[in-house]
Amino acid sequence: MTQIEKQILLDNVDLLLLLGFNDENLKILEDRFSSNIVVRGERVSVKGVSDEVAIIEKVFKEMVYVINTTGRLEKKDIYTIIDLTTQGQEIISNDDYDSIILYSKKDVIKAKTPTQVLYFENVKKNDICFAIGPAGTGKTYLAVAFAVAALKKGAVQRIVLARPAVEAGESLGFLPGDFREKIDPYLRPLYDALNDMIPSDQLRKYIENGIIEIVPLAYMRGRTLNNAYVILDEAQNATTMQMKMFLTRLGPNSRSIITGDITQIDLPSKKLSGLVQIQNILKDVDGVGFIYFNKNDVVRHKLVKDIIDAYENYMNGDGDS
Repeated sequence: MTQIEKQILLDNVDLLLLLGFNDENLKILEDRFSSNIVVRGERVSVKGVSDEVAIIEKVFKEMVYVINTTGRLEKKDIYTIIDLTTQGQEIISNDDYDSIILYSKKDVIKAKTPTQVLYFENVKKNDICFAIGPAGTGKTYLAVAFAVAALKKGAVQRIVLARPAVEAGESLGFLPGDFREKIDPYLRPLYDALNDMIPSDQLRKYIENGIIEIVPLAYMRGRTLNNAYVILDEAQNATTMQMKMFLTRLGPNSRSIITGDITQIDLPSKKLSGLVQIQNILKDVDGVGFIYFNKNDVVRHKLVKDIIDAYENYMNGDGDS
């Protein structure tokens, strides 16, 4: 039979839980399989017959999944995983595993719709990705998940999240409190997403140490961001010059996601949205990708899609004038 060697990356997992004290979990695998299994850091090298190597790779993926969804891995779990996998049964399918973006503190975050899968693939191959579409499609939430996953893997050293502080029916001057309290409501959705993904104590330390920064877009001017994951949310409310300013902040080993809904522009009527314009400016630039969501990608409450439909019908003249 064909002998192969496979490298398995063990990222985003507690290696002590995975391998066990004194590698006792690893020894279970070595006893059950004839392949040679060597762990070096976060990489596993498996050498053996191709069919068995494929099973061992699946076993490792299942073990990682169990740890990151339950916070534990017992010997009985490993035996169950091995038995199920060798019988061709699965805890998760390969498609599910490949769609997992991040193991959050409560569950796994993964691409759920075909467009979200395209979004995931687009982000992996481009340094700059634009995600454009209606509310509720997961544009911002997944963008934050991509950034947190990159931070956990050590691919970047910090995350910068920005939003334009555009007045949508309310004036900042009339809101109570100091500037930070006035601006906080604009940034709250970004905090909410982070709170879902990172334990509160760790998130607070990240923010205090500047590893995660959440700022109004205007605060980006004059900066160069190296080794960073940079997200611009609600980008439909960035002007042409603000969009150019934001995109030119990227330094070496940095990546960026820009999200927005061009049907919800709050800029004064004389100002052109930078998100509308940028689609023509960068459409042929290598390393820049565009993903377009629609109402069928809505993953919030089922009524959100119906609300979007109702507004579209009304704006198209089907409602009362």
